[in-house]
Parts: sequence; C-alpha cells; structure tokens
Amino acid sequence: MQSSFQSIPYQDTGYFTPIVADYLMGNEKLQPFLQHAPDWQGLAAAIASRKQSPVNRALLVEVLTQQYDSLKLTPRLSQNLALLKQANTFTVTTAHQPNIFTGPLYFIYKCMHAIRLAESLHQQFPDNHFVPVYYMGSEDADLEEIGQLTVGGMKRVWNTPQKGAVGRMKVDQALLDVITEMEGQTGVLPFGKELSEVWRSCFTKGKTISQAMLEMVHQLMGDRGLLVLIPDNAQLKSVFTPIVLKELFSQFSHSLVEATNQQLAKQYKVQAAGRNINLFYLIDDKRERIEMQGDQWVVPALQLSFSKQELEQECNLYPERFSANVILRGLFQEMILPNVAFIGGGGELAYWLELKQIFTEVNVPFPVLLLRNSFVFVNKIQAEKWLATGFSFPTLFKTTENLIQQLAMENAGETLYLTVEIERLTQLYQQINIQASGIDKSLSDHVNALKNTAIEKLQALEKKMLRAEKRKYAESEYRIQQIRSQIFPNNQLQERVENMALWYANWGKEWLEVIYQHSQPIAADFRIIILGEE
Repeated sequence: MQSSFQSIPYQDTGYFTPIVADYLMGNEKLQPFLQHAPDWQGLAAAIASRKQSPVNRALLVEVLTQQYDSLKLTPRLSQNLALLKQANTFTVTTAHQPNIFTGPLYFIYKCMHAIRLAESLHQQFPDNHFVPVYYMGSEDADLEEIGQLTVGGMKRVWNTPQKGAVGRMKVDQALLDVITEMEGQTGVLPFGKELSEVWRSCFTKGKTISQAMLEMVHQLMGDRGLLVLIPDNAQLKSVFTPIVLKELFSQFSHSLVEATNQQLAKQYKVQAAGRNINLFYLIDDKRERIEMQGDQWVVPALQLSFSKQELEQECNLYPERFSANVILRGLFQEMILPNVAFIGGGGELAYWLELKQIFTEVNVPFPVLLLRNSFVFVNKIQAEKWLATGFSFPTLFKTTENLIQQLAMENAGETLYLTVEIERLTQLYQQINIQASGIDKSLSDHVNALKNTAIEKLQALEKKMLRAEKRKYAESEYRIQQIRSQIFPNNQLQERVENMALWYANWGKEWLEVIYQHSQPIAADFRIIILGEE
C-alpha cells in the first residue's frame, strides 16, 4: 500500500492542552515534575537509573509465560521473553484499558509506538535490549467507556449486566451480538472476513475480556514482539504489597500529590486529584473504595471492616484483592517492569507529571514520559477532494469559517478592509477636534463621541463586506465541511472516535505496516497520512 504524509506541530492542531504543548517544547516550568527529558539523552539517563534498581525478572517472565501458555509464541515474542531474564534488557511500556475490540484507533498507535521505540533504542544503545509491553488496565471498572466503540460513525455498545473490573468480565452473548453487528459493516470489504475471524477466535463465549484482548493484540502485533502484561495477578501484586500497606497505614500518596498539584495548578489544569487512600478493594465482580473510619479500614459498599492487624493479614494473604487507582497504578507498573519509558496520550502525561514525588518517596525510578504518536488518515478520494479546494493538508485543522475567510482574503485582498479609510477618518476628527477646542474646550468630548460613532459604523460596514464576500464561496464552504466532517467526526480527532475495524477490513495488515512505518520513536509532530491505491 502506498502512503505519504504531511506534518503539523502538535501545538498547532488545536487539540492539545497547554501542558502538553509546554512539555513538547521543553518549557522550564515543567522541569521540577520530570526525572528525565523526553529525548535520547533522557533515555540514556533512565537506562542508567534503572540498572541501579533491578526488578524480579524471574517472576515477571514466569507470569508472562503463564499468560501466554495457551498461545503459540511468535519468534520475536519467544526472543523477548528470553531477553527479559537478562539484566541488560529493559522495557518500554504503554498502558490502556481492555476496550472491546481495541477501542479507539489511538490504542493501535500507542502499541506501534512502543514497538518502534524499542527497536530504535536498541540501535541507539546496542549493548542493551528493549522489549515493548502493552500493560493492560484490566481492573478498570468504567464499562461505559470501555464497553463501546464507533465503526464508520456507528456506535456499538456492549449491553451486559456484568459489574466490576472489566478485565474479569466474560464474553457473553451480548458481546457476540456486537460482533455480528460489526460484520454487517465490514463483511463485504476485502479483509472483512479475515478481521471477523480474528474477532471470533479471540472473543469466544465464557473467556475473560483480559484474555480475549491479550489474544487479539497477539494476533495483530505479536509478530512484532509486543508483549501483553495483565497485572491483575496475585504473584505480581505480592511485589506491590509493601506499597499497599504503606498507603493504607499512612496515606502517603495523597499529601505528595496534593503538594505537587498546588504547584502545577498555578499554571495548568490539574488532571487527577486522587483520594486519601488511592486503592480499591477488588473481589469477584466488585471493585470498591477503601476508606478509613476511626481506627478501622472499611469498604462501605461491601459492608467490610478491618482492624490494622486484619488488614495487614488480608494484604499478605490476598494481594490480588488490592487494586491501585490512577495515582498508584504507574508505581505498580514500574515496580514489576524493568521500564525506562512510558508512552501515553496528553491526558496520561498530565497525570504522570503529578506523580514524581511518589516515586521518590519509595525509591522507584521514574520513567521517561513520551507523548504517543498521533495520526489522521485521509483516503485517496478525500485527498483529491481536499486538494481541489486549493488548501494544503495541514489546513485541515483550521475551522471551516477560518478557511472561507482565508479564501475571501486571497481573492478580494485589501478591498475587504477599510483600514486606510478609518485612519483617514481618525486624522480628520483630530483636525476637527483642534479646531473645535480652539473655540470651546468643552466641545472636545462631543467631537470624540462623533469620531467613535463614525468609526464603529465603518467597522460594521467592513464586517458586512466580509460576510458578503464569504457568501460567494458557499459551494466551497459546503465541500470543506463535508470533507472535514468525514476526517474529524463530531469535530474530534479521528483517533479518539473511530475504531480500527473499517481500516483493517479495507487494507488488512498492510494498514498496520503503514502505522509502523510512520511511527516516530520520539514523537516530533502530528502526521496526516494520505493513503493511496495498492
């Protein structure tokens, strides 16, 4: 498949927050919240730091081997599992909830970014090895977000009565019905049958969502060596138990994040405030908040109560029953992985910037934070229609109103503006003011009022002239709106709305290859990818 691209700086798209823009530009205001810069030098420093803080590699490989037990490992995966046992192997990680059928497009972008970065790191630092990891946020309980997707503008919802951590839920008939619905859209496309086989082989009735998602990612990107880690595991959580106890008994994370947020809030909107206890109690199909009441720790929703001794015993016997929220989740991740870089979206980076002091407190290395790659795909027909408007691809990010105004300006030019006339009018009234004030100084205010009224009328006329000129471009406006609505559904980034289904059904794994080829190890710009014919 042929493809080309054009670029636009992230901060020029209008879709990224000030904190992300400042982060990308290396603004000094953010330096206190970082351990390492998001560049090759920062990555070198992170590698050196991680070498001084080993993890339990044997346990990690044992758990990963168990999770992949029912699957046939690709050569790259087998190699990466073996490499993880070595002290000079490190991971680069991206994290995401197990959205059904991979959820929005940017999930694929995050994973491919991790793959590309791992390969590039090995080229930069050949004495070390790097393994890409998708860390599955399987304990998330927000079914409303995770249980829906959009395919070609059509919203598909998994209407299941199941509750609790989504990763522990099971594939049921309602989810199989979603597959049937999507097959109606994709089945007639060139690779629609192939995609359907992936869906139905991974999402079989009775299988957990975690396992189904692991298998789907394995089929899509396992050949590139991407390992999936499901952290909802008693063995892995036993590593985290000392932190769980520290949090329960001293609530250490809240005060640290609160102090950081007070500093961040002076410049930016705070992303995640956290709670006094940033842990949930996780059992069966329940994931509920833990609170402290007097000298007892309670789970109000489950009517459970623990003394200090009972809670300590519970943590040691059943580590899998304690689930970190957004404030502590990253710390758990970095304690079980030999990680040097975390790849996330703008929102993820914003809340990670709140966490450095937590890592310092418990002496865990803080990773390099990298903004994930972003793309917008434009097909051949859309590309031809857009170029016919006379605009370049980066202008896709401008509003229709701005583009029509630009057209009017280019064609009518200076005739649309009364700048010179307003300046002449101002000079005329200045002369009148001198003349009138010479007769009676009290007339000056009256002359100024007349001047302001006259200028306001000219400015109103100028706006009418611009509107009249813009009406000449009604056809262009319609075409621009039509194309932009296809590429930016609901005026949002394509990657945050659309699922991969139609893209894969049209182009198959070649589409994944295009993403791989355009992935930048250290994101430099937002890429507009123009897909050509095969």
